[in-house]
This record gives sequence, structure tokens and C-alpha cells, in this order.
Amino acid sequence: MAFDHSRVVSFAALAIVFLCSFSLNVIEALKGGFSVDLIHRDSPDSPFYNPSETPSQRMAKAVRRSINRVNHFKPASSLSPNAPQTTITSNSGEYLMKYSVGTPPVSILGIADTGSDLIWLQCKPCTHCYNQTDPVFDPKKSRTYKAVACTSSQCESLDSPSCSSDETTCQYSTSYGDQSFTNGDLAVDTLKLGSTTSRPVSFPKTIIGCGHNNGGTFGEQGSGIVGLGGGALSLVSQLGSSISGKFSYCLVPLTSQGSTSSKLNFGSGAVVSGSGAVSSPFVSGSHDTFYYLTLEAMSVGSKRLELSNSSTSGDLEGNIIIDSGTTLTLLPADFYSKFESAVAEQIDLQRTDDPSQLLSLCYKSASDDIGAPSITAHFTGADVKLSPTTTFVRLTDQELVCLAFLKDERFSIFGNLAQSDLLVGYDLERKTISFKPTDCTKH
Repeated sequence: MAFDHSRVVSFAALAIVFLCSFSLNVIEALKGGFSVDLIHRDSPDSPFYNPSETPSQRMAKAVRRSINRVNHFKPASSLSPNAPQTTITSNSGEYLMKYSVGTPPVSILGIADTGSDLIWLQCKPCTHCYNQTDPVFDPKKSRTYKAVACTSSQCESLDSPSCSSDETTCQYSTSYGDQSFTNGDLAVDTLKLGSTTSRPVSFPKTIIGCGHNNGGTFGEQGSGIVGLGGGALSLVSQLGSSISGKFSYCLVPLTSQGSTSSKLNFGSGAVVSGSGAVSSPFVSGSHDTFYYLTLEAMSVGSKRLELSNSSTSGDLEGNIIIDSGTTLTLLPADFYSKFESAVAEQIDLQRTDDPSQLLSLCYKSASDDIGAPSITAHFTGADVKLSPTTTFVRLTDQELVCLAFLKDERFSIFGNLAQSDLLVGYDLERKTISFKPTDCTKH
């Protein structure tokens, strides 16, 4: 079994920016699938890019964001034993997504998040809106905008729906683990996604949240969230049969960021198959938002370290979340100690403390090649060898290289550094997640 997250939803897990100006019917557009660019927040193409920062400074900030992001996943109780493409830019969750909404279309920059479901954006009139660089969406100017009725099945799909004062419009209220929040009207409107391989793709009558009362840690460069989770109201769930329940992404390593962007793929273009592809079943918790895998062991070189569960049943099922919005990989505290020791045993360098106290296993080295052992994650049915260029990261300009893993007492996360240079495919119909070693700079 997995976590009981009650109504707290993760903010910022795969942040994605959909860039769009489209006019294509869904059936024609999706014959061959479509893809969008994913732009990391620290890429030169990102509105968050700071050219004065060094690569190691950007990495240190990404690590801090990763640690802060853990709050987005605050569980109500501890872990129990239980081909379209688009462009993504990173915010605190690491990736943003441009899309457009309404008729005529209005361009929106939202956080693409595998840890959230609802697609929402800031809307006029604002009871309380956080500062936003771009104009706030005005639903009165969209010919295709329509509020959802309180008695509708869409309204009933919300965790805690309510009605407007005149009892006609369905209202939503969502809070995140970091105290961010959004409240507003549930509605349908036309959503358009830009494609890197064809004309833009239009999805009429997409359910969205029109937020009139929003606040928290959201940046002013964006507006809201594009949910890619497993719940009924997420983008991927709403696209459903039109994309055959499939999406995938290929994340370019942070050390390779340049003119090459990561990719988010939908439909037939999201199938992960061929030589080297492996698949593992994912399971759902009390909420369908998060994607949980079962991590059975980690290998360091030829040494395999089995995970154990402190519960009486010893059931490991669903013991780790796969999240594209968290930079680091988090492991159970007791297991992490064994894992770190196994890594350290195979590196012939003197350990050095991280002055920022962010990461635990660090070495002083002018070279990125410190003789680190290969690391493999053993999920049920899938052995995934991690890219050696992303298991250690450079945090400072003072030749400090550190293991990109952390211990956490509450839960485990398979983060985006570990997923770099892997084609990661989600099949919501078969309930599997697949991995294939891939040079994402060429995908």
C-alpha cells in the first residue's frame, strides 16, 4: 500500500510550460501522437534563467528547492506497508509548461506537475491573486468558457466541492503541503497545446479551475498548475483515450542544459519499447494523484542492497513516488545509511563536509570523474541503471562533488536527476511505468 495523503495535493512536481497557438481537431492531431518541449528552469530558454549564476550555483539552488519540495508531499500519516510533445520550463518544481486557454486563445505559463491533478490558472475578477507578470485570464472574454454546474458529474469528481452563493456554479478549493492554495470556479474551456512535430493541438471542453483566490509560493512568471497526476481531472486523464492513456518524457541532464530541451510526449509517440526498455507496475494510494513504484533493492557496483520494511507484514508495495519535480532521490533513513556506506567504500578519495549541510556524502575533486561506482535501482520487474553523470553533482565552485541522494524519515522519492537520460513512459491503461536508457539531448 502507499500513503494516505488525504486532501493535500503536491505542488510543483513536474513543472511544465505549454507554448501554444493552435487550430487542429483532436482526432487528426493525435494520429501520430505529439510532443512538447520541456524547458528546465535553469535553461537559457527559461524566464527564470540567471546568466550571472555558475552551473554549480544553479545546482545548489535546485538541491535546496528539492528539499523544500518535500513539504508538498506531506502525508497525513507515515508510509504504510501497503505521440504529442510540449515544452517544459522549470519553476520551484523544476519544469514549466506553456499552453493556451479560451477563444480567442490566451497564452498561459503553468507549472507542469506529476504530483497534481487539477489544471488551474489565475482568473479575473481576483478576490486575491498573487503577482503575475502576464495578464490574468478573463473568462468573460472567452467564447468557449462555461462554468460547471454544482449538480454535474465533473463537480462530484472533486475531493471537496462546494456551490456558489446562487447555487449554480461548482467551486473548488485546493491546498498544498507548503501552504500554497487556490480557490475558484470549476469550468470547461478550450485548451491548446503546441507541438514540436506538427500543428498545435486543440482540446475543447477541457475541465479547468478558474482561480479567483490564490496564494503561496507561486512565482510571478507563471499562472497556476498543469496537473499530470493520475486523478480524474488531470490533463492526461482528461485526454484519456485520445492519447491511449500514454505520456512520456525524456529529461536532459542539468549538466547538459543548453539549446536542447527536454520533451514531453503524448499518445503513440509516448510508447517506450525496444532494446533496453523495462517496465514496472505502479500502484495507487488512497488518492490517485501520485504514481507509486515498488523499489525492492539498490545495487552499488556488484553489491545488491535489499530494502526491508519495518512493518510486521514486510510489504514493500508502493514504497516510492516517482516525481519529475523533485531534483534529488530520497531513500528511507535506515536504508540510506547502508547505501551511502556502500558507495563510499568504492571511492578512493577523502570525504569532505558540505559547508551548506545540504548533502551527506561529498568529495573535493576538480574532476567530475571521481571513480564513482555504477548505481542501479531495482523496481519490481525493472532494473534501471542510473546515468553516472547524475548520481553525483557539483554544488560549489570550490571543487565539491556530492552524492545526489538524501535520507528521509517519512517517504521516498525517485527524483529527476536519477531519471535523466532515461525515456520514462507512463501507461495509465496498463498501469505501468517504463524506462529506457536514452540520450535525451538527441531524443
